[in-house]
Amino acid sequence: MIRSFHKLLVAANDKEFSVLVDFFDSLGLARGEAWEGRRSKGIKLDAREAGVEIGAGKGFPDADLVIECASADVLYDIAKKRKLRITEEIADTEWGARMFSVEVPARKGRLAIFSYKEDWRKGPAKKLGELNAAGKRFGIVVSRFNAFITERLLGGALDALKRTGARDGDITVVRVPGSFEVPLAARKLAETGADAVICLACIIRGETSHYEHLAEEVTRGIGQSAQETRVPHAYGVLTCDNLEQAIDRAGLKMGNKGFEAALSAVEMAFLQSSVAGRQSPAKTKPPRVRPVPGRRLNEPRRKKR
Repeated sequence: MIRSFHKLLVAANDKEFSVLVDFFDSLGLARGEAWEGRRSKGIKLDAREAGVEIGAGKGFPDADLVIECASADVLYDIAKKRKLRITEEIADTEWGARMFSVEVPARKGRLAIFSYKEDWRKGPAKKLGELNAAGKRFGIVVSRFNAFITERLLGGALDALKRTGARDGDITVVRVPGSFEVPLAARKLAETGADAVICLACIIRGETSHYEHLAEEVTRGIGQSAQETRVPHAYGVLTCDNLEQAIDRAGLKMGNKGFEAALSAVEMAFLQSSVAGRQSPAKTKPPRVRPVPGRRLNEPRRKKR
C-alpha cells in the first residue's frame, strides 16, 4: 500500500537547496519532516492533497508540477514581487479557473499554479465576503505621527474604498496625535455607527524599548475594541525596524498596507451583514432597563410580609 507520493528535486549545492526550499515555502506549502545526515539533507513540503492526475484531450497546462491554491491572483502577486520568471501570464481558463506558470529555480522545470473561481466540490459558492462597499459606512483613524508614511496609507485606504463602491459621505476620517490614541478613536467610530473601522499608524523601532511597549498596546487595544463593539477593525499599523521598511509598505515594492487594510474592512463589513442578516451591531441599541420607582437598580426586591 502506497503511504505517500511526492516530487523529488535534487539540488546541486546548499545554495540551490535553500533557493528551492524558499521558493516552495513562499507558495504556502507546509514544512514537513526534515533530515540532515553525513551524505545528504532534505525536507518535505506538504500540501493538503497530493497524487497523480491523469488526463486526456486539450487544455492541460504545459508544466512539470501543478499546484491548486485558494487564490492564484495572490500567488501571482507574490511571484511578481519576488521577481520569479513568469512563463505564462495569469488568465482565465475555459474550465473555470485562474492559472499562471512560473519557472522553478535552479532549472528544475515549470510550475503551473491555479485556483478555481468557484468551489465545484461544494457547488456554487455562497457570496458571503464580497469586496462591495456600497451602502456601508467606514471610519478611518490615522496617526499624525510619522505623517510622511501615514498619509500615504490613508491615500491607499481611500482609493480602495472608492474602488469598491463607497461614497465620500459614508467615509469618516479622524486624525489622532499618535498610534497610542488609535484604539480609543477606533472604538468611538465603531460605537457611532461605522460598519468597519480602518486603523492606520506607523511605529518605527528606536534606541529604547518604547517600540515594543507601544506596538503591543496598540495591537491589543485595536483587537479589544473589535471584540467588544463587534464591529470589524482592519489593522493597518506598520511596525518597522527602519524608515526604509515603512516606505516600502506605504506604496512601493511591498504594496500599500493602507489599501490592503481597507479591502479587509470592506470584505468583513459585507461578511458581517451577510452572516447576521440584520443591522450592524453598532447600530442596534441594547434594551433599556426600566427602573422600579423608589428602588435602585442593584437593590434587591424586598419581600412582602
